[in-house]
Amino acid sequence: MSKGLPVSFRLDENDKMALEAAAKADARSVSSLLTVIVRQWLAAREDKAP
Repeated sequence: MSKGLPVSFRLDENDKMALEAAAKADARSVSSLLTVIVRQWLAAREDKAP
């Protein structure tokens, strides 16, 4: 799989630490975990679309 396009945003320190801990617990990179989270959120919104 090729790399996607970069996206950048800011998090507060506590959220970033929690995200890093969650990624580590899931044996993923932060980027990989964010990809999963975004895809799940988009799929959930798609399911709710009229």
